[in-house]
Amino acid sequence: SARSMVEYLQSVGTAVTEQDLLASHCEWVVPLTTSYRGHDVFELPPNGQGLSVLQILNILEAYPLRDFGPDSADYWHAFIEAKKLSFEDRARYYADPEFSDIPTARLIDKSYAEGRRALINDKVAASDFSYGDVAVPGSDTTYLCAADNDGMMVSLIQSIFSPFGSGLVPPGSGFALQCRGAGFSLDRGHPNCYAPRKRPFHTIIPAFVMKDGVPWLSFGVMGADMQPQGQVQVLVNMIDFDMDPQAAGDAARMRHFGGCQPNGQRLDGLGIVQYEGEFDSSLIEELQRRGHKMQEIDDWIAG
Repeated sequence: SARSMVEYLQSVGTAVTEQDLLASHCEWVVPLTTSYRGHDVFELPPNGQGLSVLQILNILEAYPLRDFGPDSADYWHAFIEAKKLSFEDRARYYADPEFSDIPTARLIDKSYAEGRRALINDKVAASDFSYGDVAVPGSDTTYLCAADNDGMMVSLIQSIFSPFGSGLVPPGSGFALQCRGAGFSLDRGHPNCYAPRKRPFHTIIPAFVMKDGVPWLSFGVMGADMQPQGQVQVLVNMIDFDMDPQAAGDAARMRHFGGCQPNGQRLDGLGIVQYEGEFDSSLIEELQRRGHKMQEIDDWIAG
């Protein structure tokens, strides 16, 4: 029961009360959207990171990805650099909109993407991107989706964040409590600074796509900061490279780590690009030549 969960949480030193659980925690939101080659991609607004998907797609749209092909260094270089740019904005602007004025319209404006795209050197990996000048007034996630013949789509994702969440299990409950507070910053000047009744930056981003006003795809990807990266790769595989959903999901993936984080942490700007072993060695060598730090992994990247 709620009472037993609150009693347990208070016994381990938290300030959660029954009144906190009685307060309304759900709301109906209008998704954010951008067009990508005739497809309208919809994502949940902040405090989540779905906006990253839209920003990356806007940057990539000007590149002839179909001509590049899925195994080209030009495609993967553009993707990695677009990810870096969008994640700098993610670290600076994505927060609870009840506490921050988030310039979402500007961040997904096509002209803004043009300016950000101009920062990309097509032959050299960048290590010092910053967030854009916009005026402002891990693990074991579960994703599922369903659709019916009438076009009704459900896109749902849940996660307790770290592999075992907070490490706390209320007696008799059978489930671990989440630790999403890790998304907060303790820097008083940061948009994600902790405050009462404030939601932290959140990584889970169920999504869907419309084409010509008709439901086209309900989809999602697991894996913390891999979620925007994986969603873009799936969409590019299907829209630019004509893969069916199975092939788009099976295709080898890359994941970039680095740059500013939404909780204020700063990682190496150049970062590391993990890649699944199915990629041709010549592609990896070319990306290394352009300055990317490449790291092969034995496991798969996201689901």
